[in-house]
Parts: sequence; structure tokens; C-alpha cells
Amino acid sequence: MDSDNDRALRLPMRSEAMVFGFKAWLLRLRRWVADARERDLKRWSAAALPAHVWGEAVSALDTIDSDDHRALVMGKIQNLRVALRAIDGVHVAAGHLFSFWRQVGRARRGRGYVIGRELREGCVIPAVGGGLCQLSNALYQAAVDAGLEIVERHAHSRVIPGSAAESGRDATVFWNYVDLRFRSTEPFGISARIEGGQLRVRILKHSPRTGPAPRFAPIGFVPTMSVPRSCHSCAQAACFRHAAAKPATATHRTTFMVDALWPEFDTWIMAGRSPRDTLMLPLDGIRHGRPQYAWNTDGYGKVTTFPMLAMWRSLVSRRLSSQGAARQRAVLSFRRRLAHRYVESLSYLDEHVVVIQDLLPYVWETGALQGRTFDVLMTGPTLSELHTVLDEAYARHPESPTLGDFRAPAALAAIESQALQKARQILTPHANVASEFEQIVRLPWARRVSARASPGRRVVFPAPTLGRKGAYELRACARELGLPLTLMGPVLESPNFWDGVEVEMGTMAEATVVVLPAWLEVRPTILLDALDAEIAVIATPACGLPPQPNLTIVPAGDLTALVDAMRPYAARNGT
Repeated sequence: MDSDNDRALRLPMRSEAMVFGFKAWLLRLRRWVADARERDLKRWSAAALPAHVWGEAVSALDTIDSDDHRALVMGKIQNLRVALRAIDGVHVAAGHLFSFWRQVGRARRGRGYVIGRELREGCVIPAVGGGLCQLSNALYQAAVDAGLEIVERHAHSRVIPGSAAESGRDATVFWNYVDLRFRSTEPFGISARIEGGQLRVRILKHSPRTGPAPRFAPIGFVPTMSVPRSCHSCAQAACFRHAAAKPATATHRTTFMVDALWPEFDTWIMAGRSPRDTLMLPLDGIRHGRPQYAWNTDGYGKVTTFPMLAMWRSLVSRRLSSQGAARQRAVLSFRRRLAHRYVESLSYLDEHVVVIQDLLPYVWETGALQGRTFDVLMTGPTLSELHTVLDEAYARHPESPTLGDFRAPAALAAIESQALQKARQILTPHANVASEFEQIVRLPWARRVSARASPGRRVVFPAPTLGRKGAYELRACARELGLPLTLMGPVLESPNFWDGVEVEMGTMAEATVVVLPAWLEVRPTILLDALDAEIAVIATPACGLPPQPNLTIVPAGDLTALVDAMRPYAARNGT
């Protein structure tokens, strides 16, 4: 009789695999017939989750110890991402059955599954959907700790030191007849996500737990353990699996997801991108003469564009007014569609993602950032902060038709906040935004070449007349000091907004001071031009400028501070 070691080294044969495949087909057929008579079996939908944790399992994702294993490990993580879309957030009714395979469905390439690591007969082999046993292990442990009734569970046939199988807390699955099934006399929900390099699964109920607390013990592979043989490390080239499906190697790759051009971010990206990386943008602005998308596209391994979406956005924008709720809803709709197209174009081998803030919540909600590191290109305040500022401004100026016209959905703001907490780095040139985060990388503002201005006497407002740009505060200041103003943008609050103030349309050419008492300002380009031309600037912290010569910073909404800052310029105008 062969020893255990001899059996472990015996190569699998193609004929044996064919016999196994036939037996598996018969077992699947029997399961289909049995499930057809099972009235209690269904695919559960996502719903509001209960608040109380009854069981939890945390398992570390496999570490990538070499480029040879990188593709298989990243394939496994991708398979977990796809399966988690069907698991995370589901709510199971009292007395009803949860089935792993009924919930997840068959692992096929057409559903987003890829080649991942699967343990079979003591070897790590490449297989579509490989790695799902880590999820079934975690679900089983969490269900046991939550006191759920385990209706069906199968242990692994091979025990690896350090794995969940060693402690008898594992549950293997194999489509569709090797399943994991459980239920409870109470309704329960399942939370399942990849966070910080770990798979975390929770069973939640509406009532608080009164018995002993769940163990919450980590499960899964110990990083320092010896790993089974794989098609990369195994020297048995005669094995039919080795010859037929040795997976490709992979190297570290980054994908950059951007939208409208920010020169500050473009400069930073160009300094760190590599020929392996991918740039995703709506349109190649340099090639098509669209400066709003004119990102530098040199030096990438791949540049992916979506010109039809960019064209759709352009057409919709032309039909809508420059302000208003309808326009803002259209903006959010485009961002969602663009983000989802970016995610669809991601390769599972893309290990790191750099995403611009406008697209972040939509990319996050797809689950595409789970199991990946990511950085955020922060263009402005968070949605939560933006809403807070707009609410304060609207409370002071309830007559404004623009300050209260639109707020993004609260759920979108919550998703953005959650994603930002998990970002590796947050990059921004905006001084006020930078002060809100710990993992910040502060970038310098891009500066245009500005000639020194000749002395002027005009007070210039370098923005459209909008409440969020500080128009109400500036109007009150101008009326109090009798200041004439030069406007550089259209009047959008109301046609007679500037009654009582002498105004004219113009440019910064004859400015003695440029003033922008904004509640919100994302890109202070004109203010930077004024400072470079040695023109005095009065602005709020919301404008994002760091302290520097010729710059006076006043709090947003503080009329007294604004009047005091403007008084010397009123004297120069003879008022």
C-alpha cells in the first residue's frame, strides 16, 4: 500500500479527472432535482441590516510572495469581490434557508470570475472561481458563533497547518452539490467585505446577544506557514494540469481613473506612473482638441477612453442651464455611468487604483476597491462638508434661489466618507481640504505665467454672481462702503441682484484688489493669477490658498471682517 507521502506525490491523471467530472455531473443533477422540490430555497435580496453582531469571522487574504504567485492571489481576491456582491447586505427571513451556491451562483467567466487559487488534492491549482472556500469558511464560522442551525456543511479533505480546517471550523464548497446551508429561528443579515487585507464576515440580528460573546477568532492561512505545491512551484511538468493551465505571472500595476483635467494631479501622476499602468479618462483631450480633458497620455501601458459618454455629457450640458438642480442631477448621473464603465474596464491584475474624488463613491459602491489599495485625488470638500456649508449659507440667505436648490443624496455622502477613511493617501492642492485629513499629501497649485499688472483702482469680483461665491456678503460690503465693483461672471442669483451697487463687466486688468468671499471654491485659478501679478487678494479659507504675501484671509460669512479688509480700498476709490 502506498504511504501518505507517496499518494501526495502521485500525479493526477487526465482519465481520473474525466471520471471525476462525470461523477460531479451526476451529483449536480441530483442536487438540481432535490432543490427543485425545496420550497424554502431562494436567493435573498439586500436590505437594511440589523444592528447587533452575533457572529464574526476575520481571515487574512493570501500574501503575494512573488510575481509568480501574484496573478493567482489577485485572481482569488477578484473572485471574492464578485461573490461578495451577492452576499454583503442580504437579509434572511426567520426559519428560511441560506444556501451558499443559491446565493452566489455558479462561478463563470461571464459573471466576472477569473483564474484563482484553488486547493485540490493537496495542490494549489489555477481554476475559475478559485478561492471561494475562504468565503465559505468565514460564513460557516460566523454562523456557528451566532448559534445558527447548520443544515449542510462539508469539511476539506486535506488539512493544511494553520488553516481553518485544522481546528474543524472550515466549510468547503464545490458547485453545486458541495454546499454550505444554514438558517435561524430569527431573521438575520450578513455583512461581508474585504477591509485592510482581511475578509470580514458578520452575522447580524435585530436583538442583542444575551449569551456568551462570539469568539471572533481569526481564521485562514497564517502568513508564515508552508504553502502547498502549486503550478508555479511544482516541478512536475508531466502533470496535465501543469501543462494545460500554468497561469501567467503579473507585476504591480496601477490604474488612474480621472475626469476633467487638473494640472496639479497630472504633474503628480506623470512623476510616478510606469509603462505597466493604465490611464482611464473620458476623452483624449490632446488628440481631440478638448482642453478640459487634456491629460498627458504619454508613458502608459494602456490608455482607455469613453468618447461616447463624453459626447453624451456635452449634449446634455448644452440643453441645461448653467445652474440648478436638473444640471446637478445630470452631473451625478454622468459620474455614476463613467465610474461604472471604468470599473468594467479594470483588470483583476490592477493592484492599485488612483481615483478622482468625483468618481470615488460610485467606484466604491461597486466593491471594486475591496482587496486593492487606492489613493484619492481630492478636488474639493467632502459631500458632507459641502452640504453643511451650503446649509449654513442658505440659513443666512434663504432668499437665494441657488443656495438651497440641490443636495446630493445623503447615502452618497455616507459612501464617500466611508471610502475616504480607507484610502491609503489623499492628494490635494487645496489648503482647506488638506486640513481635514491625516493621510494627506499636499500638492502645490499649478501656476500660470502672469505679467506684473499696472496699478489699478477697480475692485474685482472674479466669479459668477452666486450665493456660494460670497455674492451676498460682497453686495452688503459694497453698499456699506459705497464701493463700485467689476464683475467677471454672469449674474445668476437674480437680474436686479446688484441694485444699489455700481457695477460693470470687466477683467482683472485694472484691479487694485481681487475679492472672493466664497463659501465654496474648488479651483482658485484667477486668485493665483492675481497674486502672481502682484495684485492684492481678499479671500476666505474655502478658496484653498495657503498664507502668502498680498493675501488677506477672512472667514466665510463674516461681514465685519470683510468690511474691515475692504475699507482701505474704499478710501482709494474716494468713498
